[in-house]
Amino acid sequence: MNTTTKKLLRQTNLIMGGVITLFVIIVAVFAGFLAPYHPVDDADLMVSEEPPSATFWFGTDNQGRDVLSRVIYGSRISLAVGLICQAFNTMIGVVLGLSAGFFGKWWDDFVMGLTNVMLSIPSLIFALAVMALLGPGLLNVFVALGFTNWSYTCRITRSQALSARNLDYVQAARALGYGRLRIMFTQVLPNIVGPILVIATLGVAWAILLEASLSFLGLGVQPPTPSWGGMLSAAREQLFTAPWISIFPGLCHRPGAQSPRRWFAGYSGSPYNLPGEMISGQFIVET
Repeated sequence: MNTTTKKLLRQTNLIMGGVITLFVIIVAVFAGFLAPYHPVDDADLMVSEEPPSATFWFGTDNQGRDVLSRVIYGSRISLAVGLICQAFNTMIGVVLGLSAGFFGKWWDDFVMGLTNVMLSIPSLIFALAVMALLGPGLLNVFVALGFTNWSYTCRITRSQALSARNLDYVQAARALGYGRLRIMFTQVLPNIVGPILVIATLGVAWAILLEASLSFLGLGVQPPTPSWGGMLSAAREQLFTAPWISIFPGLCHRPGAQSPRRWFAGYSGSPYNLPGEMISGQFIVET
């Protein structure tokens, strides 16, 4: 067990974050086996707005659908949006940032200008503008969020590339006759991947929360498909008469715990940072 792993194991919040993240992934993958009822078809108005009980652990909504089942199936939407959208953002940011830092000159000025423009626009406002043009729907959510959060990755990748391009191993690759693209993707990128992965894990939580915001506003996943943001939006009228309809999907979006005392508040923040923190320690460039 190396020093980095030992340090991480001593951080209780990281361990709890990893457990929560793994738990949610398992729930999302095996939702069809874990959910006691179908989230859409098993609707019974005779049991609408039933409080939590042994039959319905999280209660039922105003249409008699099991809230637990809908929360479980909603985790699929959240994880898919978080992972896929952040994968697109990371690819865009890495390509632009790596090329800007490595080539410099007018291309660096252009990429940084574009990045500054994106950073000046709030992510939610930009996503709302895209959704207003494309219309509501899950596919359009992927499009809107997949091109919204690349600027942070781009700036960090550029700064790391600027530091790495003059190091000895890059100069050695040039002396061996390696081309620019080969040096960028086989020599520089593997040595700066640590910070990129940390930012990517942060972006997953960001995408999950932004998708919930769009669904809450009626621009994301459309009913009756269960999504946490959509469930919160539909439960507004029952906030005081049947609060459990909004409490349980709302807990899933609480910011990640910042201390061991609050790890149970939700998984959308710091728990996703665990993989990046663990991997980043394995990619430190020795200078």
